[in-house]
Amino acid sequence: MSLIVDTSVIISVITNEKSKSKLIKITEGEDLISTSSLYWEIGNAISAMFKRKKIDLKAAKEFIEYYKMIPIRLVDVDIKKSIEIAHQYKIYAYDAYFLECARNYSSPLLTLDNGLNTVAKQMNLNVIEV
Repeated sequence: MSLIVDTSVIISVITNEKSKSKLIKITEGEDLISTSSLYWEIGNAISAMFKRKKIDLKAAKEFIEYYKMIPIRLVDVDIKKSIEIAHQYKIYAYDAYFLECARNYSSPLLTLDNGLNTVAKQMNLNVIEV
């Protein structure tokens, strides 16, 4: 089965958050798909950790190495359809990309983002609860 994973899932795994083991169990043996924006969002999330003084450069580089080890197929999504979702649900485009990806691939969305989870359910998308 294919699963759409968002930034919150990957950050949780690479930073060893408490949900890591459960996420690994859910995704084990699955075809992981994410939007091509994931690559940039990981960098943005790490830079936000710098600003909050939660990590140093050494930890950031380790997180990037962990990220590179995760087998994720990055795909492009239709930006026009994503913008329609963003407009309709009053969300950021980068969140809409994951929703469009889940809709386009008819695959469940795995996210730790409560807002994204709520909109996915409103769109009648399959969401995996963590």
